[in-house]
Amino acid sequence: MIPHFLFPFLLTLLFTSTTTLAEIRVTKIRSDGRLIIPFDEFGFTHSGHLILNASHIKLSNSQNPKPDLSKLGFFLTTRDTWPRIINQLQLNEIQCSLNSNLVKPVFSFDKLENDQFDTAFELNDANLYALVFANCIPNLPVSMNVRSSMYNVDTKTGQRVYLSAGKALLPLIYLFFFMVYVLLAGLWIYVVHSKILSVFRIHFFMLAVIVMKALNLLCETEDKSFIKRTGTAHGWDVLFYIFSFLKGIILFTLIVLIGTGWSFIKPYLQDKEKKVLMIVIPLQVVANVAQVVIDESGPFAEDLYTWKKVFLFVDILCCCAVLFPIVWSIKNLREAAKSDGKAAVNLMKLTLFRHYYIVVICYIYFTRVVVYALETITSYRYEWTSVVAAELATLALYIFTGYNFRPKTHNPYFAIDDEEEEAASEALKLEEEFEL
Repeated sequence: MIPHFLFPFLLTLLFTSTTTLAEIRVTKIRSDGRLIIPFDEFGFTHSGHLILNASHIKLSNSQNPKPDLSKLGFFLTTRDTWPRIINQLQLNEIQCSLNSNLVKPVFSFDKLENDQFDTAFELNDANLYALVFANCIPNLPVSMNVRSSMYNVDTKTGQRVYLSAGKALLPLIYLFFFMVYVLLAGLWIYVVHSKILSVFRIHFFMLAVIVMKALNLLCETEDKSFIKRTGTAHGWDVLFYIFSFLKGIILFTLIVLIGTGWSFIKPYLQDKEKKVLMIVIPLQVVANVAQVVIDESGPFAEDLYTWKKVFLFVDILCCCAVLFPIVWSIKNLREAAKSDGKAAVNLMKLTLFRHYYIVVICYIYFTRVVVYALETITSYRYEWTSVVAAELATLALYIFTGYNFRPKTHNPYFAIDDEEEEAASEALKLEEEFEL
């Protein structure tokens, strides 16, 4: 059951996500006097197309009623050429970025007959291009509604592909991982059923995490599939964000519960552990709302950088918070080993929690740092590799967690003889001496 305080955030999530326009974007510009207004970015193949429509165009300039409209227009440019264009402007080699030989002009306003236009543009040079509006007339605010549609044509089928060149494989990738999680859920149900007398409540919680992840991947498969074919998500993005929201909360809650030893070591949560949950859940809500805004705003939205900072800050706080219960459990087990005389039992528990702590740290580092690095350094044609890397890391965490905390008929903690007990006691003594 979702706590009552989460419903306002869920409503925000829903209303924010329903405005998506996927790879076909509509942007409204109101009295914007910027010299450069970037709109969208897309990875084109050798059969790329751009359909651009602008309507309700209004130029607000009382000082100059007849501006030179050839200095206003749209063009395409790559990331590599943009610094060179800036250099040309600084050296006065060109007076306007539209005049640069490094750009691909799409439409200039001197061809404008009324307050709107429609144009189609073909690209044969495969690259990652940004659609940009240039306004080379100082103090000339511009208002307009811009609709851009970018796509590649599949040379084999002749169909339009609205996903960027490096993302065209995403529907198949998400479908593959969905099938993996379905098999994983079936295997987990079999394990729980076969060991029903040794099952704790947290094992059913683990099943919920797997199911949510599978549903999230299914919705993402359909979302990307519809975008690939039509340019819009047809509502699948809403379901994707809902399941992504629930999956994120449940996964981090599971990490906290395992870290506290709930069900395995004790049937209750201490006050400080409950406080961690009360911190993690709202942080996940904020992180998911920020992620929705980032995804739906486009690559050049004005507030995008702010929302990215919010997401990064909240996500780091959440990742740090889930580690505290694991550290507390390790500390408690070390102290218990000194007092209750069950050195071997506590050493095994201590080792398990240490391994889990290391795995969670590696998972957080990989998905937050390594995956971002892949996105940054990888060519636009291979954007899908960062998605595969993140999904493989998540799958590894799920498998490690399920295998090490699976229900067991014979508890290995108590199947220990005297020799193992003595060896464990010696190991704990050596560990204490090493720490000293």
